[in-house]
Amino acid sequence: MSANKVRLQAITDVESYVPPAISFDPGEEPGEIFGQNVFSLNVMQKRLPKSVYKSVLGTIAKSTPLDPDVADAVASAMKDWALEKGATHYAHVFYPLTGLTAEKHDSFLDPVGDGTALASFSGKTLVQGEPDASSFPNGGLRNTFEARGYTGWDVMSPAYVLENPNGNTLCIPTVFISMTGEALDHKTPVLRSQQAMAAHAERVLKLFGHDDVERIVSYCGPEQEYFLVDSHFFLARPDLLNAGRTLFGAKPPKGQEFDDHYFGAIPERVLGFMMDTERELFKLGIPAKTRHNEVAPGQFEIAPMFERANEASDHQQLLMTTFRAVAKKHGMECLFHEKPFAGVNGSGKHVNFSVGNSELGSLLVPGDTPHDNAQFLVFCAAVIRAVHKYGGLLRVSVASASNDHRLGANEAPPAIISIFLGDQLADVFDQIAKGGATHSKERGTLMIGVDTLPNLTQDPGDRNRTSPFAFTGNRFEFRAPGSLQTVAAPMVVINTIMAEALDHCATTLEAAIAEGTDFNEAVQALLTTIISDHGAVIFNGNGYSDEWPIEAEQRGLKNLRTTVDALPELVSDEAIELFATYGVFNEREMQSRYEVGIEQYCLTVGVEANLTLEMGTTIVLPSALRYQTELAQNVAALTAAGVEADVATLRAVSAPIADLRAGLADLASAIHAMHDLSGLDEATYARDNVLPAMLAVREAADTLEGLVADDLWSLPTYQEMLYIL
Repeated sequence: MSANKVRLQAITDVESYVPPAISFDPGEEPGEIFGQNVFSLNVMQKRLPKSVYKSVLGTIAKSTPLDPDVADAVASAMKDWALEKGATHYAHVFYPLTGLTAEKHDSFLDPVGDGTALASFSGKTLVQGEPDASSFPNGGLRNTFEARGYTGWDVMSPAYVLENPNGNTLCIPTVFISMTGEALDHKTPVLRSQQAMAAHAERVLKLFGHDDVERIVSYCGPEQEYFLVDSHFFLARPDLLNAGRTLFGAKPPKGQEFDDHYFGAIPERVLGFMMDTERELFKLGIPAKTRHNEVAPGQFEIAPMFERANEASDHQQLLMTTFRAVAKKHGMECLFHEKPFAGVNGSGKHVNFSVGNSELGSLLVPGDTPHDNAQFLVFCAAVIRAVHKYGGLLRVSVASASNDHRLGANEAPPAIISIFLGDQLADVFDQIAKGGATHSKERGTLMIGVDTLPNLTQDPGDRNRTSPFAFTGNRFEFRAPGSLQTVAAPMVVINTIMAEALDHCATTLEAAIAEGTDFNEAVQALLTTIISDHGAVIFNGNGYSDEWPIEAEQRGLKNLRTTVDALPELVSDEAIELFATYGVFNEREMQSRYEVGIEQYCLTVGVEANLTLEMGTTIVLPSALRYQTELAQNVAALTAAGVEADVATLRAVSAPIADLRAGLADLASAIHAMHDLSGLDEATYARDNVLPAMLAVREAADTLEGLVADDLWSLPTYQEMLYIL
């Protein structure tokens, strides 16, 4: 079948789509299945001896050390539960520096001497595994010939049974470390940073009279944006298949200009997919809460409720895996790339962050009179100090070749890291800077003007969607993370910089009290110093404006536009000292993250460049040449017959064909030159030379898409992929 017929057949196949059979019982009670495949506290309480359960509960709730003696009892109960759920294998699930999920499956069954098999699962097997450590990105922590790595059971994140038509598997979330004890994953630093933040948060709380409190944790509520594309179109696009984004594609006549997709009625096929995914998520204990159409056509969002950051990070990885699997079942592909389609909004993963515990609630709730809420003001001031001092680390925590296509555009926050506090809090801190806060702006009432409608409460401040780090009432929303990445990376940075800021606050207050200063006066002095030294990071204006980068530079805020600009932040003296001080990363681990970041950037650009060269040469150019040949033959025939020929169209097509040929030649040279470099030099060359060469090829190709006869164009178009679903 010719390439153009493949495209047309894809459209026909989409139109004849038949939805899968309903996978759930319509009579099923809402909430009935929530957590049914999770080895939860409720399950453990029923299946474990009381002393064992209390020991595990203490580790989870109070972060006490795990008692090795309880492992066998837990393993036995976990095995029996999993076998009842139909599991035949178990897997230590870990999160290597690929940013994806990894797993190694082992059977429960062991052969015995009489020719039969017996299901077994020991505490030793539960607690520790040994996958190959040399074949994952490690940034030099392991040599190729040094293969030993360990997985270790994370009791803080519950085990679960993952269902599959071909068999169920008990999945055990684990850390992944090298033989030297260094982190090869994203989970280990989350746990380390959480521990560091908690220690200093509890020091601050003790000063406010909270003794022997339940362990403070960071909470995370990530909003996940994604695109859905029919599988027939996806498979006909080598760029989507291999790179996750379209490297070619002319803007459709209609994009998102009408804002008619945003919060619109969810298409029937998509709603079926959403209900199917949510049911699977509920069974896995993932608290999916909100679903809706996003701004771009074909784009959607799901938002789970807040969870402990470690568990939320694991659940986010599991959510993406589930979405991809269920999308295939519905004849679609789920795209998590930050910018799968040029010219329409990309996708982010907004990370909502707070700190607290079940006893005290969120420590970032201002209350009705935030100017009197000294405890809240100290924790909020700690956020201000942290973001101002370490904005570069926040930026690098969301840095990737894919997210570079999104950050800084009028759809996502700029690469300049600033804080939005809103009118109420900005006013309170302004008062503090001038000597002391005495009042807060109050909530108002919205008068709608319709007698039958009740008056609505008006918040004392608006929201700002252009801010990278915005206060939204009881939490901060970090809007810069990309939809494809793990939320573990930004949470590690947030936890660590909060540990430093809270350490500073506690140390300052403790020293002042030791010198006999009144506590309230000490708090006032601390807040005044923080807002005076770090208030430059507060910006309530339009982050998309042309004036903001100029003003930000005057304020001393960094503008790290690309991943290549941001990555050196990881190996700055300040960053190495910070992470070492709080026991999150040693210098080797920091260097490894930097090396992996460089490698991933170069690999991403390299794959996309080769794809652009291949598709431009074997798909786009042949289509254009066929049309050029038809036009040339038509012109020759008409001229020979003495009839005026359409030479203008032939010239219009020939010009971008020449541009395409030249662009492909330049791109081939750039790819060759890139391979002669390494490290930051290679990444810099990729950014400054390879990406522009790819763009030149694309511009010529997209021009040709608007000129070549439709029946000769072989790639599914934006109009088809975004609107035929």
